[in-house]
Amino acid sequence: MRLLLCFRGQTLLSQSLAVVIAGALACAYTVAATAQPSLPTLGDSSDLTTSAERRLGDRIIRELYRDPDYIDDPVVADYVQGIWQPLMAAAKARGELSAELEERFAWELLLGRDRTVNAFALPGGYLGIHLGLIGVVATRDELASVLAHELSHVTQRHISRLVTQQSKQTPLLLGALILGALAASKNPGATQALVVGGQALAMQNQLNFSRDMEREADRIGYGLMAPAGFAPQGFVSMFDKLQQANRLNDNGSWPYLRSHPLTTERMADMQSRIPPGSTPPVAGPTTLEHAMVAARARVLSNPGVDTLRQWIAEPQGIGFAGQPPQRRAAALYAAALGCHQLRDAAGARAAARKLDELTRADPAARRLVRLLGAEIELAADDAAAALAAVPEGSTRRPELVLRTQALLKAGRAGDGAEALQTWVANHPKDATVWQLLASVWQAQGQSLRAIRAEAEAHAARYDYAAAVDRFKAGQEMARRGGAAVDHIEASIVDTRLRAMESLLREQTAER
Repeated sequence: MRLLLCFRGQTLLSQSLAVVIAGALACAYTVAATAQPSLPTLGDSSDLTTSAERRLGDRIIRELYRDPDYIDDPVVADYVQGIWQPLMAAAKARGELSAELEERFAWELLLGRDRTVNAFALPGGYLGIHLGLIGVVATRDELASVLAHELSHVTQRHISRLVTQQSKQTPLLLGALILGALAASKNPGATQALVVGGQALAMQNQLNFSRDMEREADRIGYGLMAPAGFAPQGFVSMFDKLQQANRLNDNGSWPYLRSHPLTTERMADMQSRIPPGSTPPVAGPTTLEHAMVAARARVLSNPGVDTLRQWIAEPQGIGFAGQPPQRRAAALYAAALGCHQLRDAAGARAAARKLDELTRADPAARRLVRLLGAEIELAADDAAAALAAVPEGSTRRPELVLRTQALLKAGRAGDGAEALQTWVANHPKDATVWQLLASVWQAQGQSLRAIRAEAEAHAARYDYAAAVDRFKAGQEMARRGGAAVDHIEASIVDTRLRAMESLLREQTAER
């Protein structure tokens, strides 16, 4: 498994993160390694402690949060979390996820607004998935197989051991360069041969190590599927899909194939895990819910105006009514969301009404239709219709975010404050909800609380400098506020400011 360090192919991240990693590793290797409570199958040969790996991941993730292709879409994120959390629980129950790793690592999923088919794991328990991948997988089981594979890379500490393996090869590369320099005066051709030969040998050693990791991640990920409630056959069908893509001339839209090389050994290993003579587990069908989420991912990946217009026109095509329900649901959802993005409220509403009729017997799909309807009405400035689409009292994140936005637009910000406070108390790293809470408190005239919420939003994305600035602004406001200031809130600001200043000093020292 190779580290994939960007959302948009080779962006500025791929240039800057190499420096970030190098600097972090220079500090990380000074920390003595500690024994892990659960030895991975390949053996624990890592020089990085879990704390050092988490710090390395934090440094990388700060850059990813600044990437304009990072997206926090509550609907897609909620769907992916519904797959991710059962896999986490299965890994813990099977002993793959140790208590230390669960506590020390972040276990955060990031979405990238990228049409390429890709997913990646980063140090410290951070995982990313491109919208392009969500848009092509046919079932929850296929998506679960990708997440299970990436989760296993993290629980087996493959990233840490890969870094260790690379550090062990450094003398080999240096030796080749030195020998090349010594041979330069006698035979310039020999110089290049020595250098290239040394690099090739090091790369081959790394490739062999990476293939072992890939097979182990497949094996452990496969074992998580059934306990998490997914059909293990999702692994096989996903491999079939990758193999079909691999047969075509790769135009760069499947970078997952390059970072996770598809080999006959990997495919045979998955097939061999089906007991002889038994009935192979059947992957679940494409549900209406999955078809609609995949359509949403495709639209949000910014395919372009011309493509959006083609999707909008698809439900009017000849023979559309005879297509399977899943295909029609995906097409109608894409048409409604495409109209919404092109600011065609009438077209969006018309497609959403047809979608509502199609999904009447499917509660999960109808929920997505209601959420889409709320988005359409919010964009049309109809707060009352948006509130009617989102039921009151729901504790799920998409409903919470959309209902609060509708309440703000309706001038009823106070009605949503309590639910948001409960959410951030349980999910303190949710920057989006913290920012929403800041808007709610500002609308209520609670300026000090609003500033604190803004600071917490920055802190959740590891931007400690911005968090310190906002907390200092809150501290100054508290000092000027006199007796009218909420002293409990002012005390919270002081405490959080000291914590952020400490984290900022550590962050600066690392640089």
